[in-house]
Amino acid sequence: MSKTQTTIRLEEDDYKKAKDILKYIGMSYSQAVNMFNRMIVLERGLPFEAKIPNDKTLKAMKEAMDLDGEYIALDDLKREHAALSH
Repeated sequence: MSKTQTTIRLEEDDYKKAKDILKYIGMSYSQAVNMFNRMIVLERGLPFEAKIPNDKTLKAMKEAMDLDGEYIALDDLKREHAALSH
């Protein structure tokens, strides 16, 4: 398969961090970009979901950020959901 060269503009800090992470796992930045590109071809689109969150999701995200270290256990959440469902 023939290769082509391209130029892209990236945020420098993110680029450096990504290169360090990829180096740690034994992959070059070029290899990662090629893998990403191949996945776009195989999936016929982005290989992950990319969408704008709806109002309900945005509200949940804000509530999660407002917890400021507080949390609810999953079992408690399930019990709360079950109680509301009945």
